[in-house]
Formats: sequence, structure tokens, C-alpha cells
Amino acid sequence: MTIAGELAEFLARVTYRDLPAQTTDYAAMLIASTFASAACGKDIQSSAVLRELARERGGVPQASLWFDAGPKLPAAEAAQVNAVMSDAAASDDSDLRAIVHCGTPLTATSLALAERTGAGGRDVLAAIVLGYEAAGRIGDPISPQFRERGHHGCLIAIFAATVAAGRLLKLDPPRLAQAIALAATSIGGLAAAADTSTAREYHAGLAVRSGIDAALAASRGFIAEENILEADRGFFRVFGGVAVDPARVTAGLGGDWDIVTDMAVKLVPGGHPSHALAEAAAGAAREGNIRPDEVAAIIVSRPGMTRLGGPLHPRDLIDMAHSPAYFVAAGVADRRFGWEHALAAKIADPVIHRLIDKISVGPPTENIARYRQGATVTIRTHDGRSVTNTVLVPKGAGMLGIQWSDIDDKYRTLMPNSGLAADRIEASLALIRNFADAASVAPLIATLRRQ
Repeated sequence: MTIAGELAEFLARVTYRDLPAQTTDYAAMLIASTFASAACGKDIQSSAVLRELARERGGVPQASLWFDAGPKLPAAEAAQVNAVMSDAAASDDSDLRAIVHCGTPLTATSLALAERTGAGGRDVLAAIVLGYEAAGRIGDPISPQFRERGHHGCLIAIFAATVAAGRLLKLDPPRLAQAIALAATSIGGLAAAADTSTAREYHAGLAVRSGIDAALAASRGFIAEENILEADRGFFRVFGGVAVDPARVTAGLGGDWDIVTDMAVKLVPGGHPSHALAEAAAGAAREGNIRPDEVAAIIVSRPGMTRLGGPLHPRDLIDMAHSPAYFVAAGVADRRFGWEHALAAKIADPVIHRLIDKISVGPPTENIARYRQGATVTIRTHDGRSVTNTVLVPKGAGMLGIQWSDIDDKYRTLMPNSGLAADRIEASLALIRNFADAASVAPLIATLRRQ
């Protein structure tokens, strides 16, 4: 059997009742996190452009644009726009192995297809868990090699969207296998563009649209090359440069779940690889009670870090999201890092920029295997003190346990950017927290519509 076929046999047959409660709870948290991120991205130019294009194309009314008062659009159109909104703000979630953002395409796809099909909350939650599992298993053997070869994480995220769509379309195993195969040959994406421009969210939209199209085509009987994942010139070899043992992808299905072991929700803004840097920097500053003017030097280290990547002195949100130096300096300056650090005033803060110039990269870290996007920061002061703080796994990682209180705080902090009234924000959060009881997604979607 092919890898796609074996995965499909499992993914098509698992029911909501088969899933551990923690997995579906995390799926609901991903919905809330994605809405919160989309609220921040709603008015970013890239989101506006894709929204206008979708409105121009129109089509069969199947699914809603979030935070919008207009008519429904075809499911793939609506999901693409909603995914771009969330990804544009860089405040959604990440898979800690290779910083693939699966929650955005999963939420955008699942809710759009649920509107189209009439599916209920449990169907959506199961689709999110299983879509995350598919993306994780297919992406793991080539992570982080695909990034080192210049590819973007959208080529993994498409499998999340495809399987979620396939589940909600109720594809049987043979057709779900064909959808997975079509997804494997449907997307590219270059990291060099995504890391420095709004191509990042464009990639997210394409992953969603192409994933839904793959599932829809397979539902009508479209046949692809089912062994394309493991083929000699197939997905794994082209994007990862490696031959992959099929058993590595399919072993232990159902034994543990990627949404628990590798997913992390962003509880602060920006790129997930920098979150532990900010957390460790803030921890060192607090521990040593160090003021910014007392800092002589800041040394950062983590596995594989030899230099400070990204923009050194960020000028805008895109720069900030990809500037490790900013995260470190802001953590030291303010002894914390939060949503306010994505605002223009903080990005331009001269105190933070002066500290950026004092950052250097130290020697490689020990206990490398324990670092999951973790980091170590040492602050040295003018009077000779030295304080070191290490964060092995950033807050918000599933493996550490995610609390609804943190998700609630994120939701209430970011959702006002949507333009929704406070009572509708609270109503939507309550519906998400009890989504397993929802007979349909219609009440939730209704709370997100502008009036």
C-alpha cells in the first residue's frame, strides 16, 4: 500500500469518539487562536486585496468571510480569504518542528466546508485533529531539511487543509488517498519570499484553496499518482532531498497525536522561533532586576544559531515578526513580551533599538535534544553581573499544556480589532469553548458577521 493510501485508511475511519479529549480541546483552542489572529489581519493590505478579488469573482454562496457583512462565497474562496487574514498578522500557531502554521488553514478550511455541508462542531473538531496529524506525519521526515533547501511551510500545511476538507466531504479511504496525492503535487512556495514580505500569507491562502480543490476533485473521482509521496522523484525527494521509509510516516497511527506533541499556540506576536528568546530575555532581566541602562552585553544561544537572522532593526510588523534581535531586546527592556510589542510605538522604541546593538550570538548550547524552539539568554551588566535564563520550550506549546485562560486572554485582547461589539466577542468565545455541543457552525459564524 502507498503512504497516502495507508494514511487515508486511518484518517477516513477515525471518529470523534476515538479521539482523546485533549486533542479536540486543543482543536477548539486553535479555532479561537485563528479568529484572534484574523481579527488583527483583517485590515492589512494583503487581506484587503484578496477579499476584493474574491468578491469580484463571486460564485455559489457557500461560506462566510469572517468579520464581513457581505454575501457568502464559494467555500474555497471564503476559506482562502479567511486564512490570509489570520496568517497576515503572524499571530496564529506553529508546529514546533519546522514552524509550519497548520491551525490557520485547518480552521479556515473546516469552518468553510462545515458551512457548505452542514456539519456540526464535533465533525469540525475531528477534521482539525486529523488534518493536523496528516500534515505532521508527512512533514516530519523532511523537517527542517525542506526549509534549508529554500521551501516554505505551506507545502506541509496543504495536507492539513486537504485532509480536513476530505473529512468534511466524507471521502472514503480511496478518494482521500487521491486527495492527499493531489495535494502533494499542488503547491510550492519559497521561504525567501515568505520571510521578508506578504508572500507569507499568500502562501497560506494558496495552501487552503489548493487543499480544498484537491479534496473536491477527488470527491468527483479525479485520479492522481497515489505513490507520489515516496516515489523516486516524488514529494519527499524533491522537497526534502531524502528517501523516506514509509513505516516512518505511518507507524503508530493513533498512539499519540501531533496536535498535542508538536503544536504551539502563539500567546505573543511574531515568529514562533523567537518566542523563547523573548521569554528567556525577560526572565533574565527580571531575575537580575536589570534596567536597560545597566546592560553592557546580551548573549543569545540556541541549537544551530550562528548569527542573528532577519532584520536587525525592524521598521514594521513584517520586520518585527522575523527579527530575533527585536524579541531579545524587547524582553530585556520591558521584562516581558506581549501583544503590545507588535504595535508601531514599540517597534520604534529607541530603548529597544539601543539594546539590539548590544546583542551577540554565543557558543552552541548543550543538551541540544531538549530544545524545542528554545533559547538561552545571558545579560551582562556594566558592574560585572551576569544573569542567564533558559527556556527549552516556549509557552503555549501543547506538550507543556495549554490553558483556556491564556486563550481567553488572547481572544479578548485581539478580537476587538475585528470591529465586533464586545457582547458578540464574548458570545463567540462561549460557543467555541462548547463547540463539541454545536449541531452546526451557523450560530458561531453568525456572531462573526459585521452588522
